[in-house]
Amino acid sequence: MKKCLSILLCLWNSLVIAQTPASLVSAATNSSNESVIDEVVWVVGDDAILLSEVESQRLFMQNDGVRFEGDPYCFIPEQIAIQKLYLNQAKLDSIEANEQNVIQEVDAWMNMAVNQIGSREKMEEYFGKKFSQIKEERKEMIREQQVVRELQRKLIGSVKLTPSEVRRYYNRLPQDSLPFIPTTVEVQIITLEPVIPFEEIDHIKARLREFTEDITSGRREFTTLARLYSEDPGSSIQGGEMGFVSRGSLLPEFAAVAFSLNDPKRVSSIVETEYGFHIIQLIEKRGDRINVRHILLRPKVSEKEFVNASKRLDSLCVSLNESRFTFEEAATLISYDKNTRNNKGLMVNKDPESNHYSTPRFEMQELPQEIGKVVDTMKVGDISKPFRMLTDKQKEVVAIVKLKARTERHKANLADDYQALKTIVEEQKKTEVLNRWITQKQKTTYVRISEGWKNCDFRFPGWVKD
Repeated sequence: MKKCLSILLCLWNSLVIAQTPASLVSAATNSSNESVIDEVVWVVGDDAILLSEVESQRLFMQNDGVRFEGDPYCFIPEQIAIQKLYLNQAKLDSIEANEQNVIQEVDAWMNMAVNQIGSREKMEEYFGKKFSQIKEERKEMIREQQVVRELQRKLIGSVKLTPSEVRRYYNRLPQDSLPFIPTTVEVQIITLEPVIPFEEIDHIKARLREFTEDITSGRREFTTLARLYSEDPGSSIQGGEMGFVSRGSLLPEFAAVAFSLNDPKRVSSIVETEYGFHIIQLIEKRGDRINVRHILLRPKVSEKEFVNASKRLDSLCVSLNESRFTFEEAATLISYDKNTRNNKGLMVNKDPESNHYSTPRFEMQELPQEIGKVVDTMKVGDISKPFRMLTDKQKEVVAIVKLKARTERHKANLADDYQALKTIVEEQKKTEVLNRWITQKQKTTYVRISEGWKNCDFRFPGWVKD
């Protein structure tokens, strides 16, 4: 039910690959054995858009499985031009990307792309570039996308709706134009973490102490050990480096130790967080931001402990079905999941744009995969059997769920779907705000489009000035 705000990013994720124009086939079919003769195809303000930039975007999109309608050599340059309008404004407003998030997203994409294509060598052949060049291009692309999203949030921040506006929108719509609301569910959950034996925790700590001794003595580098052994997928590939972050973006216990470090040659004491156990090394401090590297090890849980946790939840299910106490009481007293424990077990959906919790309703595809599979065949009021799942902290736990409510797919009505209708109207208003902003920027920005690139059905026709 959530919609994209960014025109660029919405279209970027939803579209149909068309055939490349015959006049551009030789340039568009770049390979490792052929080089593209580059040219400037658009100029937006002080920025040029190169044919190589358009072609690089096309290959990235094609590899990501993105499909779009119409001519890619019309669509892509226009989206790059829109992005340049946003980026120019973002510079004026001093908006920057979160480098840690950029690095994590780049690493995840690079790993996914290598797996899809088959190897680094095949990836280099596909893009016609070295692995390091592909990574730098992707990093810049993601960094710019983050900046654009932040600027868009700023531009649409003043959009507010009144209930009367929602009612007017609903009343104006003919019955056959009313939107369909997909099936949604409300789910309560109780999770149990298997007991981790003290021997396993001691083993993890002993291993981290060995790492510290090796690093301090100079026998091994921190970065080498992080790449080989750290269980943080986002930073291990970078030798454990996290990039510059603020104290507020780190877990409190991790931040307390990281920000107390002053000597880049020293390694911290062992730090326990909800993710596992860490050792940390300072790289650099800049004011209220810090760049550190870390090694994360997670204790391993034996199969026996998972069986024991499942048995405990089996017994709990018996008591719940015999009405000895309610699911809400059990969740509050027993559940390990802190996000739902104080909410009587009720799961709450996050708004992907704001990352804030907003509604207890989930479309089926919005649920974690393991929960979705269980809930799919349940009736309202049913309590599941225990099952294993990964949390958002990548911890494996045992869980049971109760299907609290299910609303089947239906045409929208004000009584049941006010929030969904409000979201639709809000997104329309936000899109209108962004479209007006782009149209105004077109009027005050120098734009030149090369011959052969103008004959397009642009989304915003103001690019071509008489």
